[in-house]
Amino acid sequence: MLISKAMQESHNIFLPGGFKQFKTLKGKFSFSSRAVLIIGSGTEKIAEKMIKSGSSKVKIIVNDVDSLLTSKLQLHSDLPIETKLMDFDNTDFADKEFDLIYAQGSISSTNRNKIIKEIKRVLKPEGTFCVGEITSLEKVYPKFIKEIFESSDLLPLFHEECEKYYNNRMFDVLFTQDLSSSLKSFYENAAVELKKNIDKLSGQEKSYYKKLLNKISHESNAFLNLGADKYIGFKMLILKLSASAS
Repeated sequence: MLISKAMQESHNIFLPGGFKQFKTLKGKFSFSSRAVLIIGSGTEKIAEKMIKSGSSKVKIIVNDVDSLLTSKLQLHSDLPIETKLMDFDNTDFADKEFDLIYAQGSISSTNRNKIIKEIKRVLKPEGTFCVGEITSLEKVYPKFIKEIFESSDLLPLFHEECEKYYNNRMFDVLFTQDLSSSLKSFYENAAVELKKNIDKLSGQEKSYYKKLLNKISHESNAFLNLGADKYIGFKMLILKLSASAS
């Protein structure tokens, strides 16, 4: 579920779940004086809202250079927010450094198990983990859905088994919400922004992003017109690291 760098420059949030995941968390979690780690690109506006809500510091990690540069350009330099380039499963943060870790559609990958292990290492005892998972609404899905998942290196959890997955990894589930309905707006916005920005790219940029742009176009069309909405979902969970995991 990737969005082109040109689209990331918009004032909108191009993430599954939009602002709904953050707004829900804000109603249930106090950011006051909390150290926060955000995993994934396109989260700069969420980071700024966390600082305005009282967080002492927010660090964002991304795993590609383009996302790093885009993030640094978007962030206000006077805010205590730092973006770093790191593998999500192998960070250089200290053990038990963060009160909250936030991921919105960024860890639903084939590498999820290793990422979760790293999250548990850097999260404080009984710390909070807010995650938005791209899910499969059916255990059996057609070939074109499988191709969408594989092209984005996604390994979605089955929608009804997200809680079980995290329980088995020493997290207590505090809250869950089905945000699958937000995907329609996500893909509608993606299609609109793609159409609006494609002509702004140079020939060299179009060539560089050809694979990515084709992927965005294909996924948007599949979701909005070909019935992918029957198979792809999105669920947010607010989790607490079990005391026994420390």
